[in-house]
Amino acid sequence: MAGVNKVILIGNLGADPELRYTSSGSPVADLRLATSRKYTTKDGGTQEDTQWHRVVVWGKQAEHCKEYLAKGRQVYVEGRLQTRQWEDREGHKRWTTEVVAERVQFLGGRGGGGGGFDEAPPPDDQDAPQSFGDDDIPF
Repeated sequence: MAGVNKVILIGNLGADPELRYTSSGSPVADLRLATSRKYTTKDGGTQEDTQWHRVVVWGKQAEHCKEYLAKGRQVYVEGRLQTRQWEDREGHKRWTTEVVAERVQFLGGRGGGGGGFDEAPPPDDQDAPQSFGDDDIPF
């Protein structure tokens, strides 16, 4: 039986997207995304909990993120979780869990409109991503 690995996040960028290219020339962007929730404590006070997420975006979609997104911008991200492990220079095992984006929807921003792009990883920038409008947000 197959499992489900699906992540949907709406949050704000904590930094400008970082764009780089793999040795084969494929674009990849790293996003730092903050999501927050507010809740009421037992004593009636209000608390806010912020979680930070690493998001990896591939292909033309990565280039669009670098061009159109900036720190503070609100985005919708849909993708899957991936954990990577490696050994650092001192020989210590390190790992990270990140969201590999399949869809990034730009929310708000210039003129109040949104825009976004679909592109499934791994990188395959042979096909141009499609543009999506506010009516395509699934909520």
